Order: sequence, then structure tokens, then C-alpha cells
Amino acid sequence: MIKERQYSAAEVSARLGVSTHSLYAWIKKYEQPEPVRIAAADQQATIKKLQAELKRVTEERDILKKAAAYFAKESL
Repeated sequence: MIKERQYSAAEVSARLGVSTHSLYAWIKKYEQPEPVRIAAADQQATIKKLQAELKRVTEERDILKKAAAYFAKESL
């Protein structure tokens, strides 16, 4: 309605019973072609996965550093 029929966001939000913020969020999300949206969603999923893996590996590294320091102290 907003894009095709040039209604105002306030008018459409009143008709549908949703906030104008929600309408603008939907427009932003769905104005891109579907393949672009799918690619962006896949990219976000990959980023989340890599961030989780980085967190895990960083924790493992910190544990190994502490263990190395502990055993280095003990061997003296």
C-alpha cells in the first residue's frame, strides 16, 4: 500500500492496527528481492556460527595458557 498505492505510513498503520515503526521495518526487510534476503540470512547465520566458534576457541586458548603457566611454575 505504501509503495504501490502511495498511501502514507500513518494511514496504513491505522488501517492495519500496527505501528509505523513495524511498517518501516517490514518495508526495509521485504523491499529487497528474495534471493538477496536469503543470501543475507545465510550470511548472518554463518557470522553467528563463526562468532560462537571464536568464543569457544578463545576460551580453550585461555585455559591452555593458564595450564601452561601452572605447569611451568610447578617444574621450577
